[in-house]
Amino acid sequence: MENVLDYQQEGPIVTIWLNRPEVHNAVNDALAEALRVAWTRFRDDETALVAILAGRGPSFSSGADLTQLESLNRPDTYLNADFIYRGTGYLGFTRMTDVFKPTIAAIHGYCVAGGLEMALWCDIRLATANARFGCLERRWNVPLVDGGTQRLPRTIGWGRAMDLMLTGREIDAETALAWGLVSAVTTEDTAYPMARKWARKIADYPQGALRTDKQAAMRGWGLPLEEALRTEAMLGMTQLNSSELTEGLQRFRTRQGKGAESDATD
Repeated sequence: MENVLDYQQEGPIVTIWLNRPEVHNAVNDALAEALRVAWTRFRDDETALVAILAGRGPSFSSGADLTQLESLNRPDTYLNADFIYRGTGYLGFTRMTDVFKPTIAAIHGYCVAGGLEMALWCDIRLATANARFGCLERRWNVPLVDGGTQRLPRTIGWGRAMDLMLTGREIDAETALAWGLVSAVTTEDTAYPMARKWARKIADYPQGALRTDKQAAMRGWGLPLEEALRTEAMLGMTQLNSSELTEGLQRFRTRQGKGAESDATD
């Protein structure tokens, strides 16, 4: 059986490796299912705090495997409301909206089409100088159905998202950085070491408020401000009454953490 994905955990950090390098990690049915299982495992594992999504070989991912697209198309379930709102999507996990732990995409080479949609699902994107981004599926009449139409405008703004979605053009890593599509660009051959460094920094923080802040941001997006603030307050109160906050305030009073480096790239 083809080993299409590797799930590795070192301490609190999980790495989910796309492993179809011969096709630039194009996602077939087997990889989509493996991704669904992997992200569910990460979500439910109390020892796993931060996850990195990365690709083996020359690219992060070129998106859905168009030579096997029919195997990804499930017409009996795709229009089912449960599948749409709580299901997993063509690429296995892209409709999961209950992963409140931090996630990082380590991008090199091609990050296009469904590969871009997978990267957009992650909270943070880090890239190499040779990374390339775009909605290249435009030329084959393949729609964005793994969150790209929703997450791309939210990440880089309407105008730039429409640019990529409608022209199907490719942009380089420096443009992606200037547009806010990625947070940092490295000259190394892979963004993985930088992603590990950021992941370690995040994993060292108390996790309670970090997760409720992410949850509030996700659930509040698009809501009227009053309702969004109510969501933030409700989630925030769970931390204001927590033992983690008591411990954090004690560290603050004893000057633990003051003056610490805040830039994960240092």
